[in-house]
Amino acid sequence: MWEAVKARWKTGLLVLFVGVAGLWVFSRPSAEGESVALPAAVETDTTRPEEAEMEAPKIVVIDVKGAVVKPGVYEMPADARVRDVIARAGGLTEEADAARVNLAAKVRDEMMIYVPAKGEAAPAPEAVEAAPEAGTESGLQVAVNTATAEELMQVPGIGPAKAKAIIAYREEHGPFQRVEDLLRVNGIGEKTLEKLKPYLLVP
Repeated sequence: MWEAVKARWKTGLLVLFVGVAGLWVFSRPSAEGESVALPAAVETDTTRPEEAEMEAPKIVVIDVKGAVVKPGVYEMPADARVRDVIARAGGLTEEADAARVNLAAKVRDEMMIYVPAKGEAAPAPEAVEAAPEAGTESGLQVAVNTATAEELMQVPGIGPAKAKAIIAYREEHGPFQRVEDLLRVNGIGEKTLEKLKPYLLVP
């Protein structure tokens, strides 16, 4: 009788062990399924900053000179117009020749906007242009060491008196070696020189 009880007890333990093992085996797919879902959630989250960066507006840098209230360098949205930049610079002064400024022109990075005063010679009817480059047709540049008085007066900010003074200086002291040498000419100060630099060629 004792042998029969002992045999039943062993059989019960075996059945219990098999049941527990089966339960563990069948529960594994659901656990693995949960672990696979986690990386997908992480990957989705990491794409959000990239999408936000793509939607960020582009910025361009514009240099505003001439007859505006606050000349200077301004950062603007890439889709801005010249009128927006001038408004940012405080607007036109009373001396500004607004008829020669194309307020509807689109801006671009590294653009220079020059607003001429009334009666001032300007290189282009719109008086709005990028800083000129040597060899281009769109920008005006004058060779200071060889230009005539008439050619010098085509530069915004140079009238008959300044043109005569420039020619007189180079005839007396020789060719200009750098653009900063123009500060030695009567009537040309640092602010005036900054306006003249984009239009002058000096070896």
